[in-house]
Amino acid sequence: MEKYIINGGKVLSGEVTISGAKNAAVAIIPATILCDEPCRIENIPNISDVTLIAKILQNLGAKVTRVNKSTLDIDPRPINTYSAVDDSVRGMRASYYLLGALIGRFNNAKVALPGGCNFGLRPIDQHLKGFAAMGAQCDLINGAIVDAHSQGRIQGASIYLDTVSVGTTINLMLAAVKAQGMTIIENAAKEPHIVDLANFLNSMGANIRGAGTDVIKIRGVDYLHGITYSIIPDQIEAGTYMAAVAATRGKLLVKNVTPKHLESITAKLKEIGVYVEEFDEAVLIDATDRKLRRCNLKTMPHPGFPTDCQPQFVAMLATCEGTSIVTENVWDNRYQYIRELLLMGAHISVEGRVAIVDGMMPLHGAPVKATDLRAGAALIIAGLVASGVTEISSIHYIERGYEEIIEKLRALGADIRKQYVPGEDASATA
Repeated sequence: MEKYIINGGKVLSGEVTISGAKNAAVAIIPATILCDEPCRIENIPNISDVTLIAKILQNLGAKVTRVNKSTLDIDPRPINTYSAVDDSVRGMRASYYLLGALIGRFNNAKVALPGGCNFGLRPIDQHLKGFAAMGAQCDLINGAIVDAHSQGRIQGASIYLDTVSVGTTINLMLAAVKAQGMTIIENAAKEPHIVDLANFLNSMGANIRGAGTDVIKIRGVDYLHGITYSIIPDQIEAGTYMAAVAATRGKLLVKNVTPKHLESITAKLKEIGVYVEEFDEAVLIDATDRKLRRCNLKTMPHPGFPTDCQPQFVAMLATCEGTSIVTENVWDNRYQYIRELLLMGAHISVEGRVAIVDGMMPLHGAPVKATDLRAGAALIIAGLVASGVTEISSIHYIERGYEEIIEKLRALGADIRKQYVPGEDASATA
């Protein structure tokens, strides 16, 4: 097993270049299954989730070639099966996008239900309802495998989502791209990576309109041609570094970002007293010698504050004056990491979906465990601020979504390293 070891108390400053968006990559890579020619995907983050989804495509028969650490060539033409039920599929949450992609290509799919971070129920009933409306009936085998089957080419349909769901929106988009006729998705999610997926598919010849609004219209096409496409920057990675630098009262130029995607994050930083300046593809934040104050924060679907930045901001708010109230409106169990922050001296209480954060309590290093990807990032931020040494285990969660996080933090002045711990079984903490 490996751990992160952090000697806290260092002020972070400098420049950081943001990698491609994880949430876009894990949707766009499965989307290549729909293409009738080879594709090149650029600005891919070099993270374990990308490695895993690329391996899954190879297992299906695709030819996947890594050109460099941020570029993949994918030839999906050799894929000749719609069955993806091995253990690698169960290893990541976003593998359920294989359902939409395989249904879109073969009108059938057999996909194992995925794993990934465990911080609440992620039912796929809306996915299955949408597929059924398009003519692909779905059976659940032993509660672990979805078997979707259609008598012929799936048909366009009007689908209203009961709740705003990123996963459902993406899966139905993928299934609809080659369906017969028009599909209309109402109450659709509007996140930047949904727009990026639509741009990718449209660049190949798909006919998708309305991505980024709550109504998406997709007219099915027969053929998608190969392209070279660059993925958008990762707004959550950017928000993580911004929270870390604010927590340590440093100054940071965040490069390779789309400032509009960061508006809800920068608005909260301004509210607590951080100086923020936006450029064309960069954002400068400066918390040097600033007296940061409390704020209230509520996670919401885009364009609201992203749930994937909530844990990092809770860790940062623990360093601010006053009592902050954080409300988690997206997931029902995303506060598992709070008990780890309590071990480090934080004063945080949780009542249902609400966390009450008493700021300015001294944090101290402690052995803690990442409970999911963004929780792990929050523990890193707390460790950077805390006095003494923090040891973070279960770092495989963190490496699912952050490229070269050790190297990037060390370049900003952090004292952080990875340490191998002999005699411990990583599976025991998975």
